[in-house]
Amino acid sequence: MSSTYNQLLDATIQHLEDLKSRGVRHVAVAPETLRALAQPPAAKPQISKSKSQMDKTAPQQQELSSSRREEALTSKSEIEMSLLTSAATDNLPASAPSPEKAAAFAALRERALACVKCPHLASSRKNVVFGVGSIDAQLMFVGEAPGADEDEQAEPFVGKAGQLLTKIIQATGLQRADVYIGNILKCRPDTPGQSAGNRKPTSDEMATCIPYLHEQIDLIRPKVIVALGATAVEGLLGKTIGITKLRGTWKTYRGIPLMPTYHPAYLLRNQAMSEKRKVWEDMLAVMEKLGMSISEKQRNYFLKG
Repeated sequence: MSSTYNQLLDATIQHLEDLKSRGVRHVAVAPETLRALAQPPAAKPQISKSKSQMDKTAPQQQELSSSRREEALTSKSEIEMSLLTSAATDNLPASAPSPEKAAAFAALRERALACVKCPHLASSRKNVVFGVGSIDAQLMFVGEAPGADEDEQAEPFVGKAGQLLTKIIQATGLQRADVYIGNILKCRPDTPGQSAGNRKPTSDEMATCIPYLHEQIDLIRPKVIVALGATAVEGLLGKTIGITKLRGTWKTYRGIPLMPTYHPAYLLRNQAMSEKRKVWEDMLAVMEKLGMSISEKQRNYFLKG
């Protein structure tokens, strides 16, 4: 067999083993792939030929045989690649959202993009930052408000804190596209007279904007919500005892388990291993709540050796 085929087969087996170690027990395989795998090898026709005929056709047979072998290997490679691709997407949502749900979400987005309920924010914003991710997500992250980078790109958590959040998501075995990410406020809080920096949203601003978030939550119906930082917790739960005491303890919001934890920006300011471990312990609790497989390596992140 060709080295390409063997490499592809080895890669497929390794990927399936990796999925198994993460707790994946089922891999979607296209019906065409199963039918191709079930096909018996084609039988060679038995044709009696004289020695002279054989001598004349030998080069042609060798060329044809070589061609058929290449076709067989190509077919096998396509099958293995199909398996590999199917396995790689096993952690993604199993099906596309219903047309009704997609339409409702699109209509909500259009209303949010046109919102001018806070005139001072509408006049200063570059973009409405609606949210990003799968609308069938089991896990939803909620932050406080867009910053300058988010206002520029119209997507939440794309700055340095957002990059760290993406790494945290990936450390759980998920991808950013598997979850949904939103904010209490969908416009960047204005900063009159300031050329840089951000400010905390006011209570009135959060109260005005949060109905959009409520509709997002009600449409997505995630199994778990993670509130990122004190302001997000305040916007969702009202005045609290503070994020330091509240993080790591399960709450309920709109009938959904909610885990408060530190904002990624806090971890950028405080690089202590102990603080990183606290956020990771919160994420381990989230993974357990979602029924996700947790490896020993994941359990031991940020623990002293």
